[in-house]
Amino acid sequence: MKWEPIAIMVVLLALGLWVVYGPSNPHAMRAEAVSAKFTIGAAKGELEIVAPVEGESGRTFRFLPRDGAPSRVVLEEELRAVMGDGVVEQAIDASGNWLFRVLNITGWWSFAWLTIGFVGQMLFFGRMLVQWMVSERMKQSHIPESFWWFSFFGGVLLFTYFAWRQDPVGVLGQTSGVVIYARNIRLIRKQQRRAARSSVETPSQGAGQ
Repeated sequence: MKWEPIAIMVVLLALGLWVVYGPSNPHAMRAEAVSAKFTIGAAKGELEIVAPVEGESGRTFRFLPRDGAPSRVVLEEELRAVMGDGVVEQAIDASGNWLFRVLNITGWWSFAWLTIGFVGQMLFFGRMLVQWMVSERMKQSHIPESFWWFSFFGGVLLFTYFAWRQDPVGVLGQTSGVVIYARNIRLIRKQQRRAARSSVETPSQGAGQ
């Protein structure tokens, strides 16, 4: 197996992770601050959270958008009055959980949906891995039947995940794919049935002659 494709995959993966986890917020945070991702409309950034110090009654917050100036320091009671207790508690919980921060999620329910997306993506990777290995063994490009099964189940899971994320690009990309994968599986099955009937009929015809 050639090493060059693997090296290119590693480089692309490293580039993608750098884009996802690289520095994206130009604002310096206060000392002892933690953060949680926020999205309000088209605005994205981080919610800076600072634990109360002696003499303060609660946490303080600042919105640090990717584009634009930071907000003023907001007291906890002010933020709760505007956003509601549930939203504030969710942001605080996410800021204290390293797994939530790395995966950019806000709770275990989101983690369950993210798992669906990861499994779908793993199936998609698996289809290409199988196709690649078979082609390398045959020394020519070849698409095995398992490629379409991996594609179908991966596409169904990714469609479900993108629908939950309300991602129109992902939904559009998987909508046609799932139908095409299912159609290819059906055509393969029909071809196999025709081949099986032909193999049964041919000996019987020879015997009759």
